[in-house]
Formats: sequence, structure tokens, C-alpha cells
Amino acid sequence: MEKEKIERINELARIKKIRPLTEEELAEHKVLRQEYIAGFRENMKAILENVVIQETDGSRRPLQKKEDKHS
Repeated sequence: MEKEKIERINELARIKKIRPLTEEELAEHKVLRQEYIAGFRENMKAILENVVIQETDGSRRPLQKKEDKHS
């Protein structure tokens, strides 16, 4: 995400502390936050896909997704 967009998110957050945001500002803030969160998730997924666990015997294995106990 571009630095300008992050700065705009922060600017809208500061404005929100002073006064209620207009409908246009709320919509812009929502779109920017969704874009930021999507980018964050993509980056985190890429990081986790590259994590390798080293066992005590020296072998290495990729990190695996934990099984869902509720299914």
C-alpha cells in the first residue's frame, strides 16, 4: 500500500477524534482500511508460507496449517 494512502487513513482517524466523519469520508476510510487489511493478510500469508521448523534431530519441515477441531 502506498505511503499516501496510509497517511490518509491516519488523517481520517485524527479527524474522527475531533468530529464525526462525513458520509464521503466514512466511505473513503472503509475502502482504504479494507485495502490495507487485504495487503496485510497477503504479506502475512507470504511470510508464513516461508517459515520452516527445525526439529531437534536437525531435519527441517515447512510450517503446516493447524487442523480445525470444530469441523
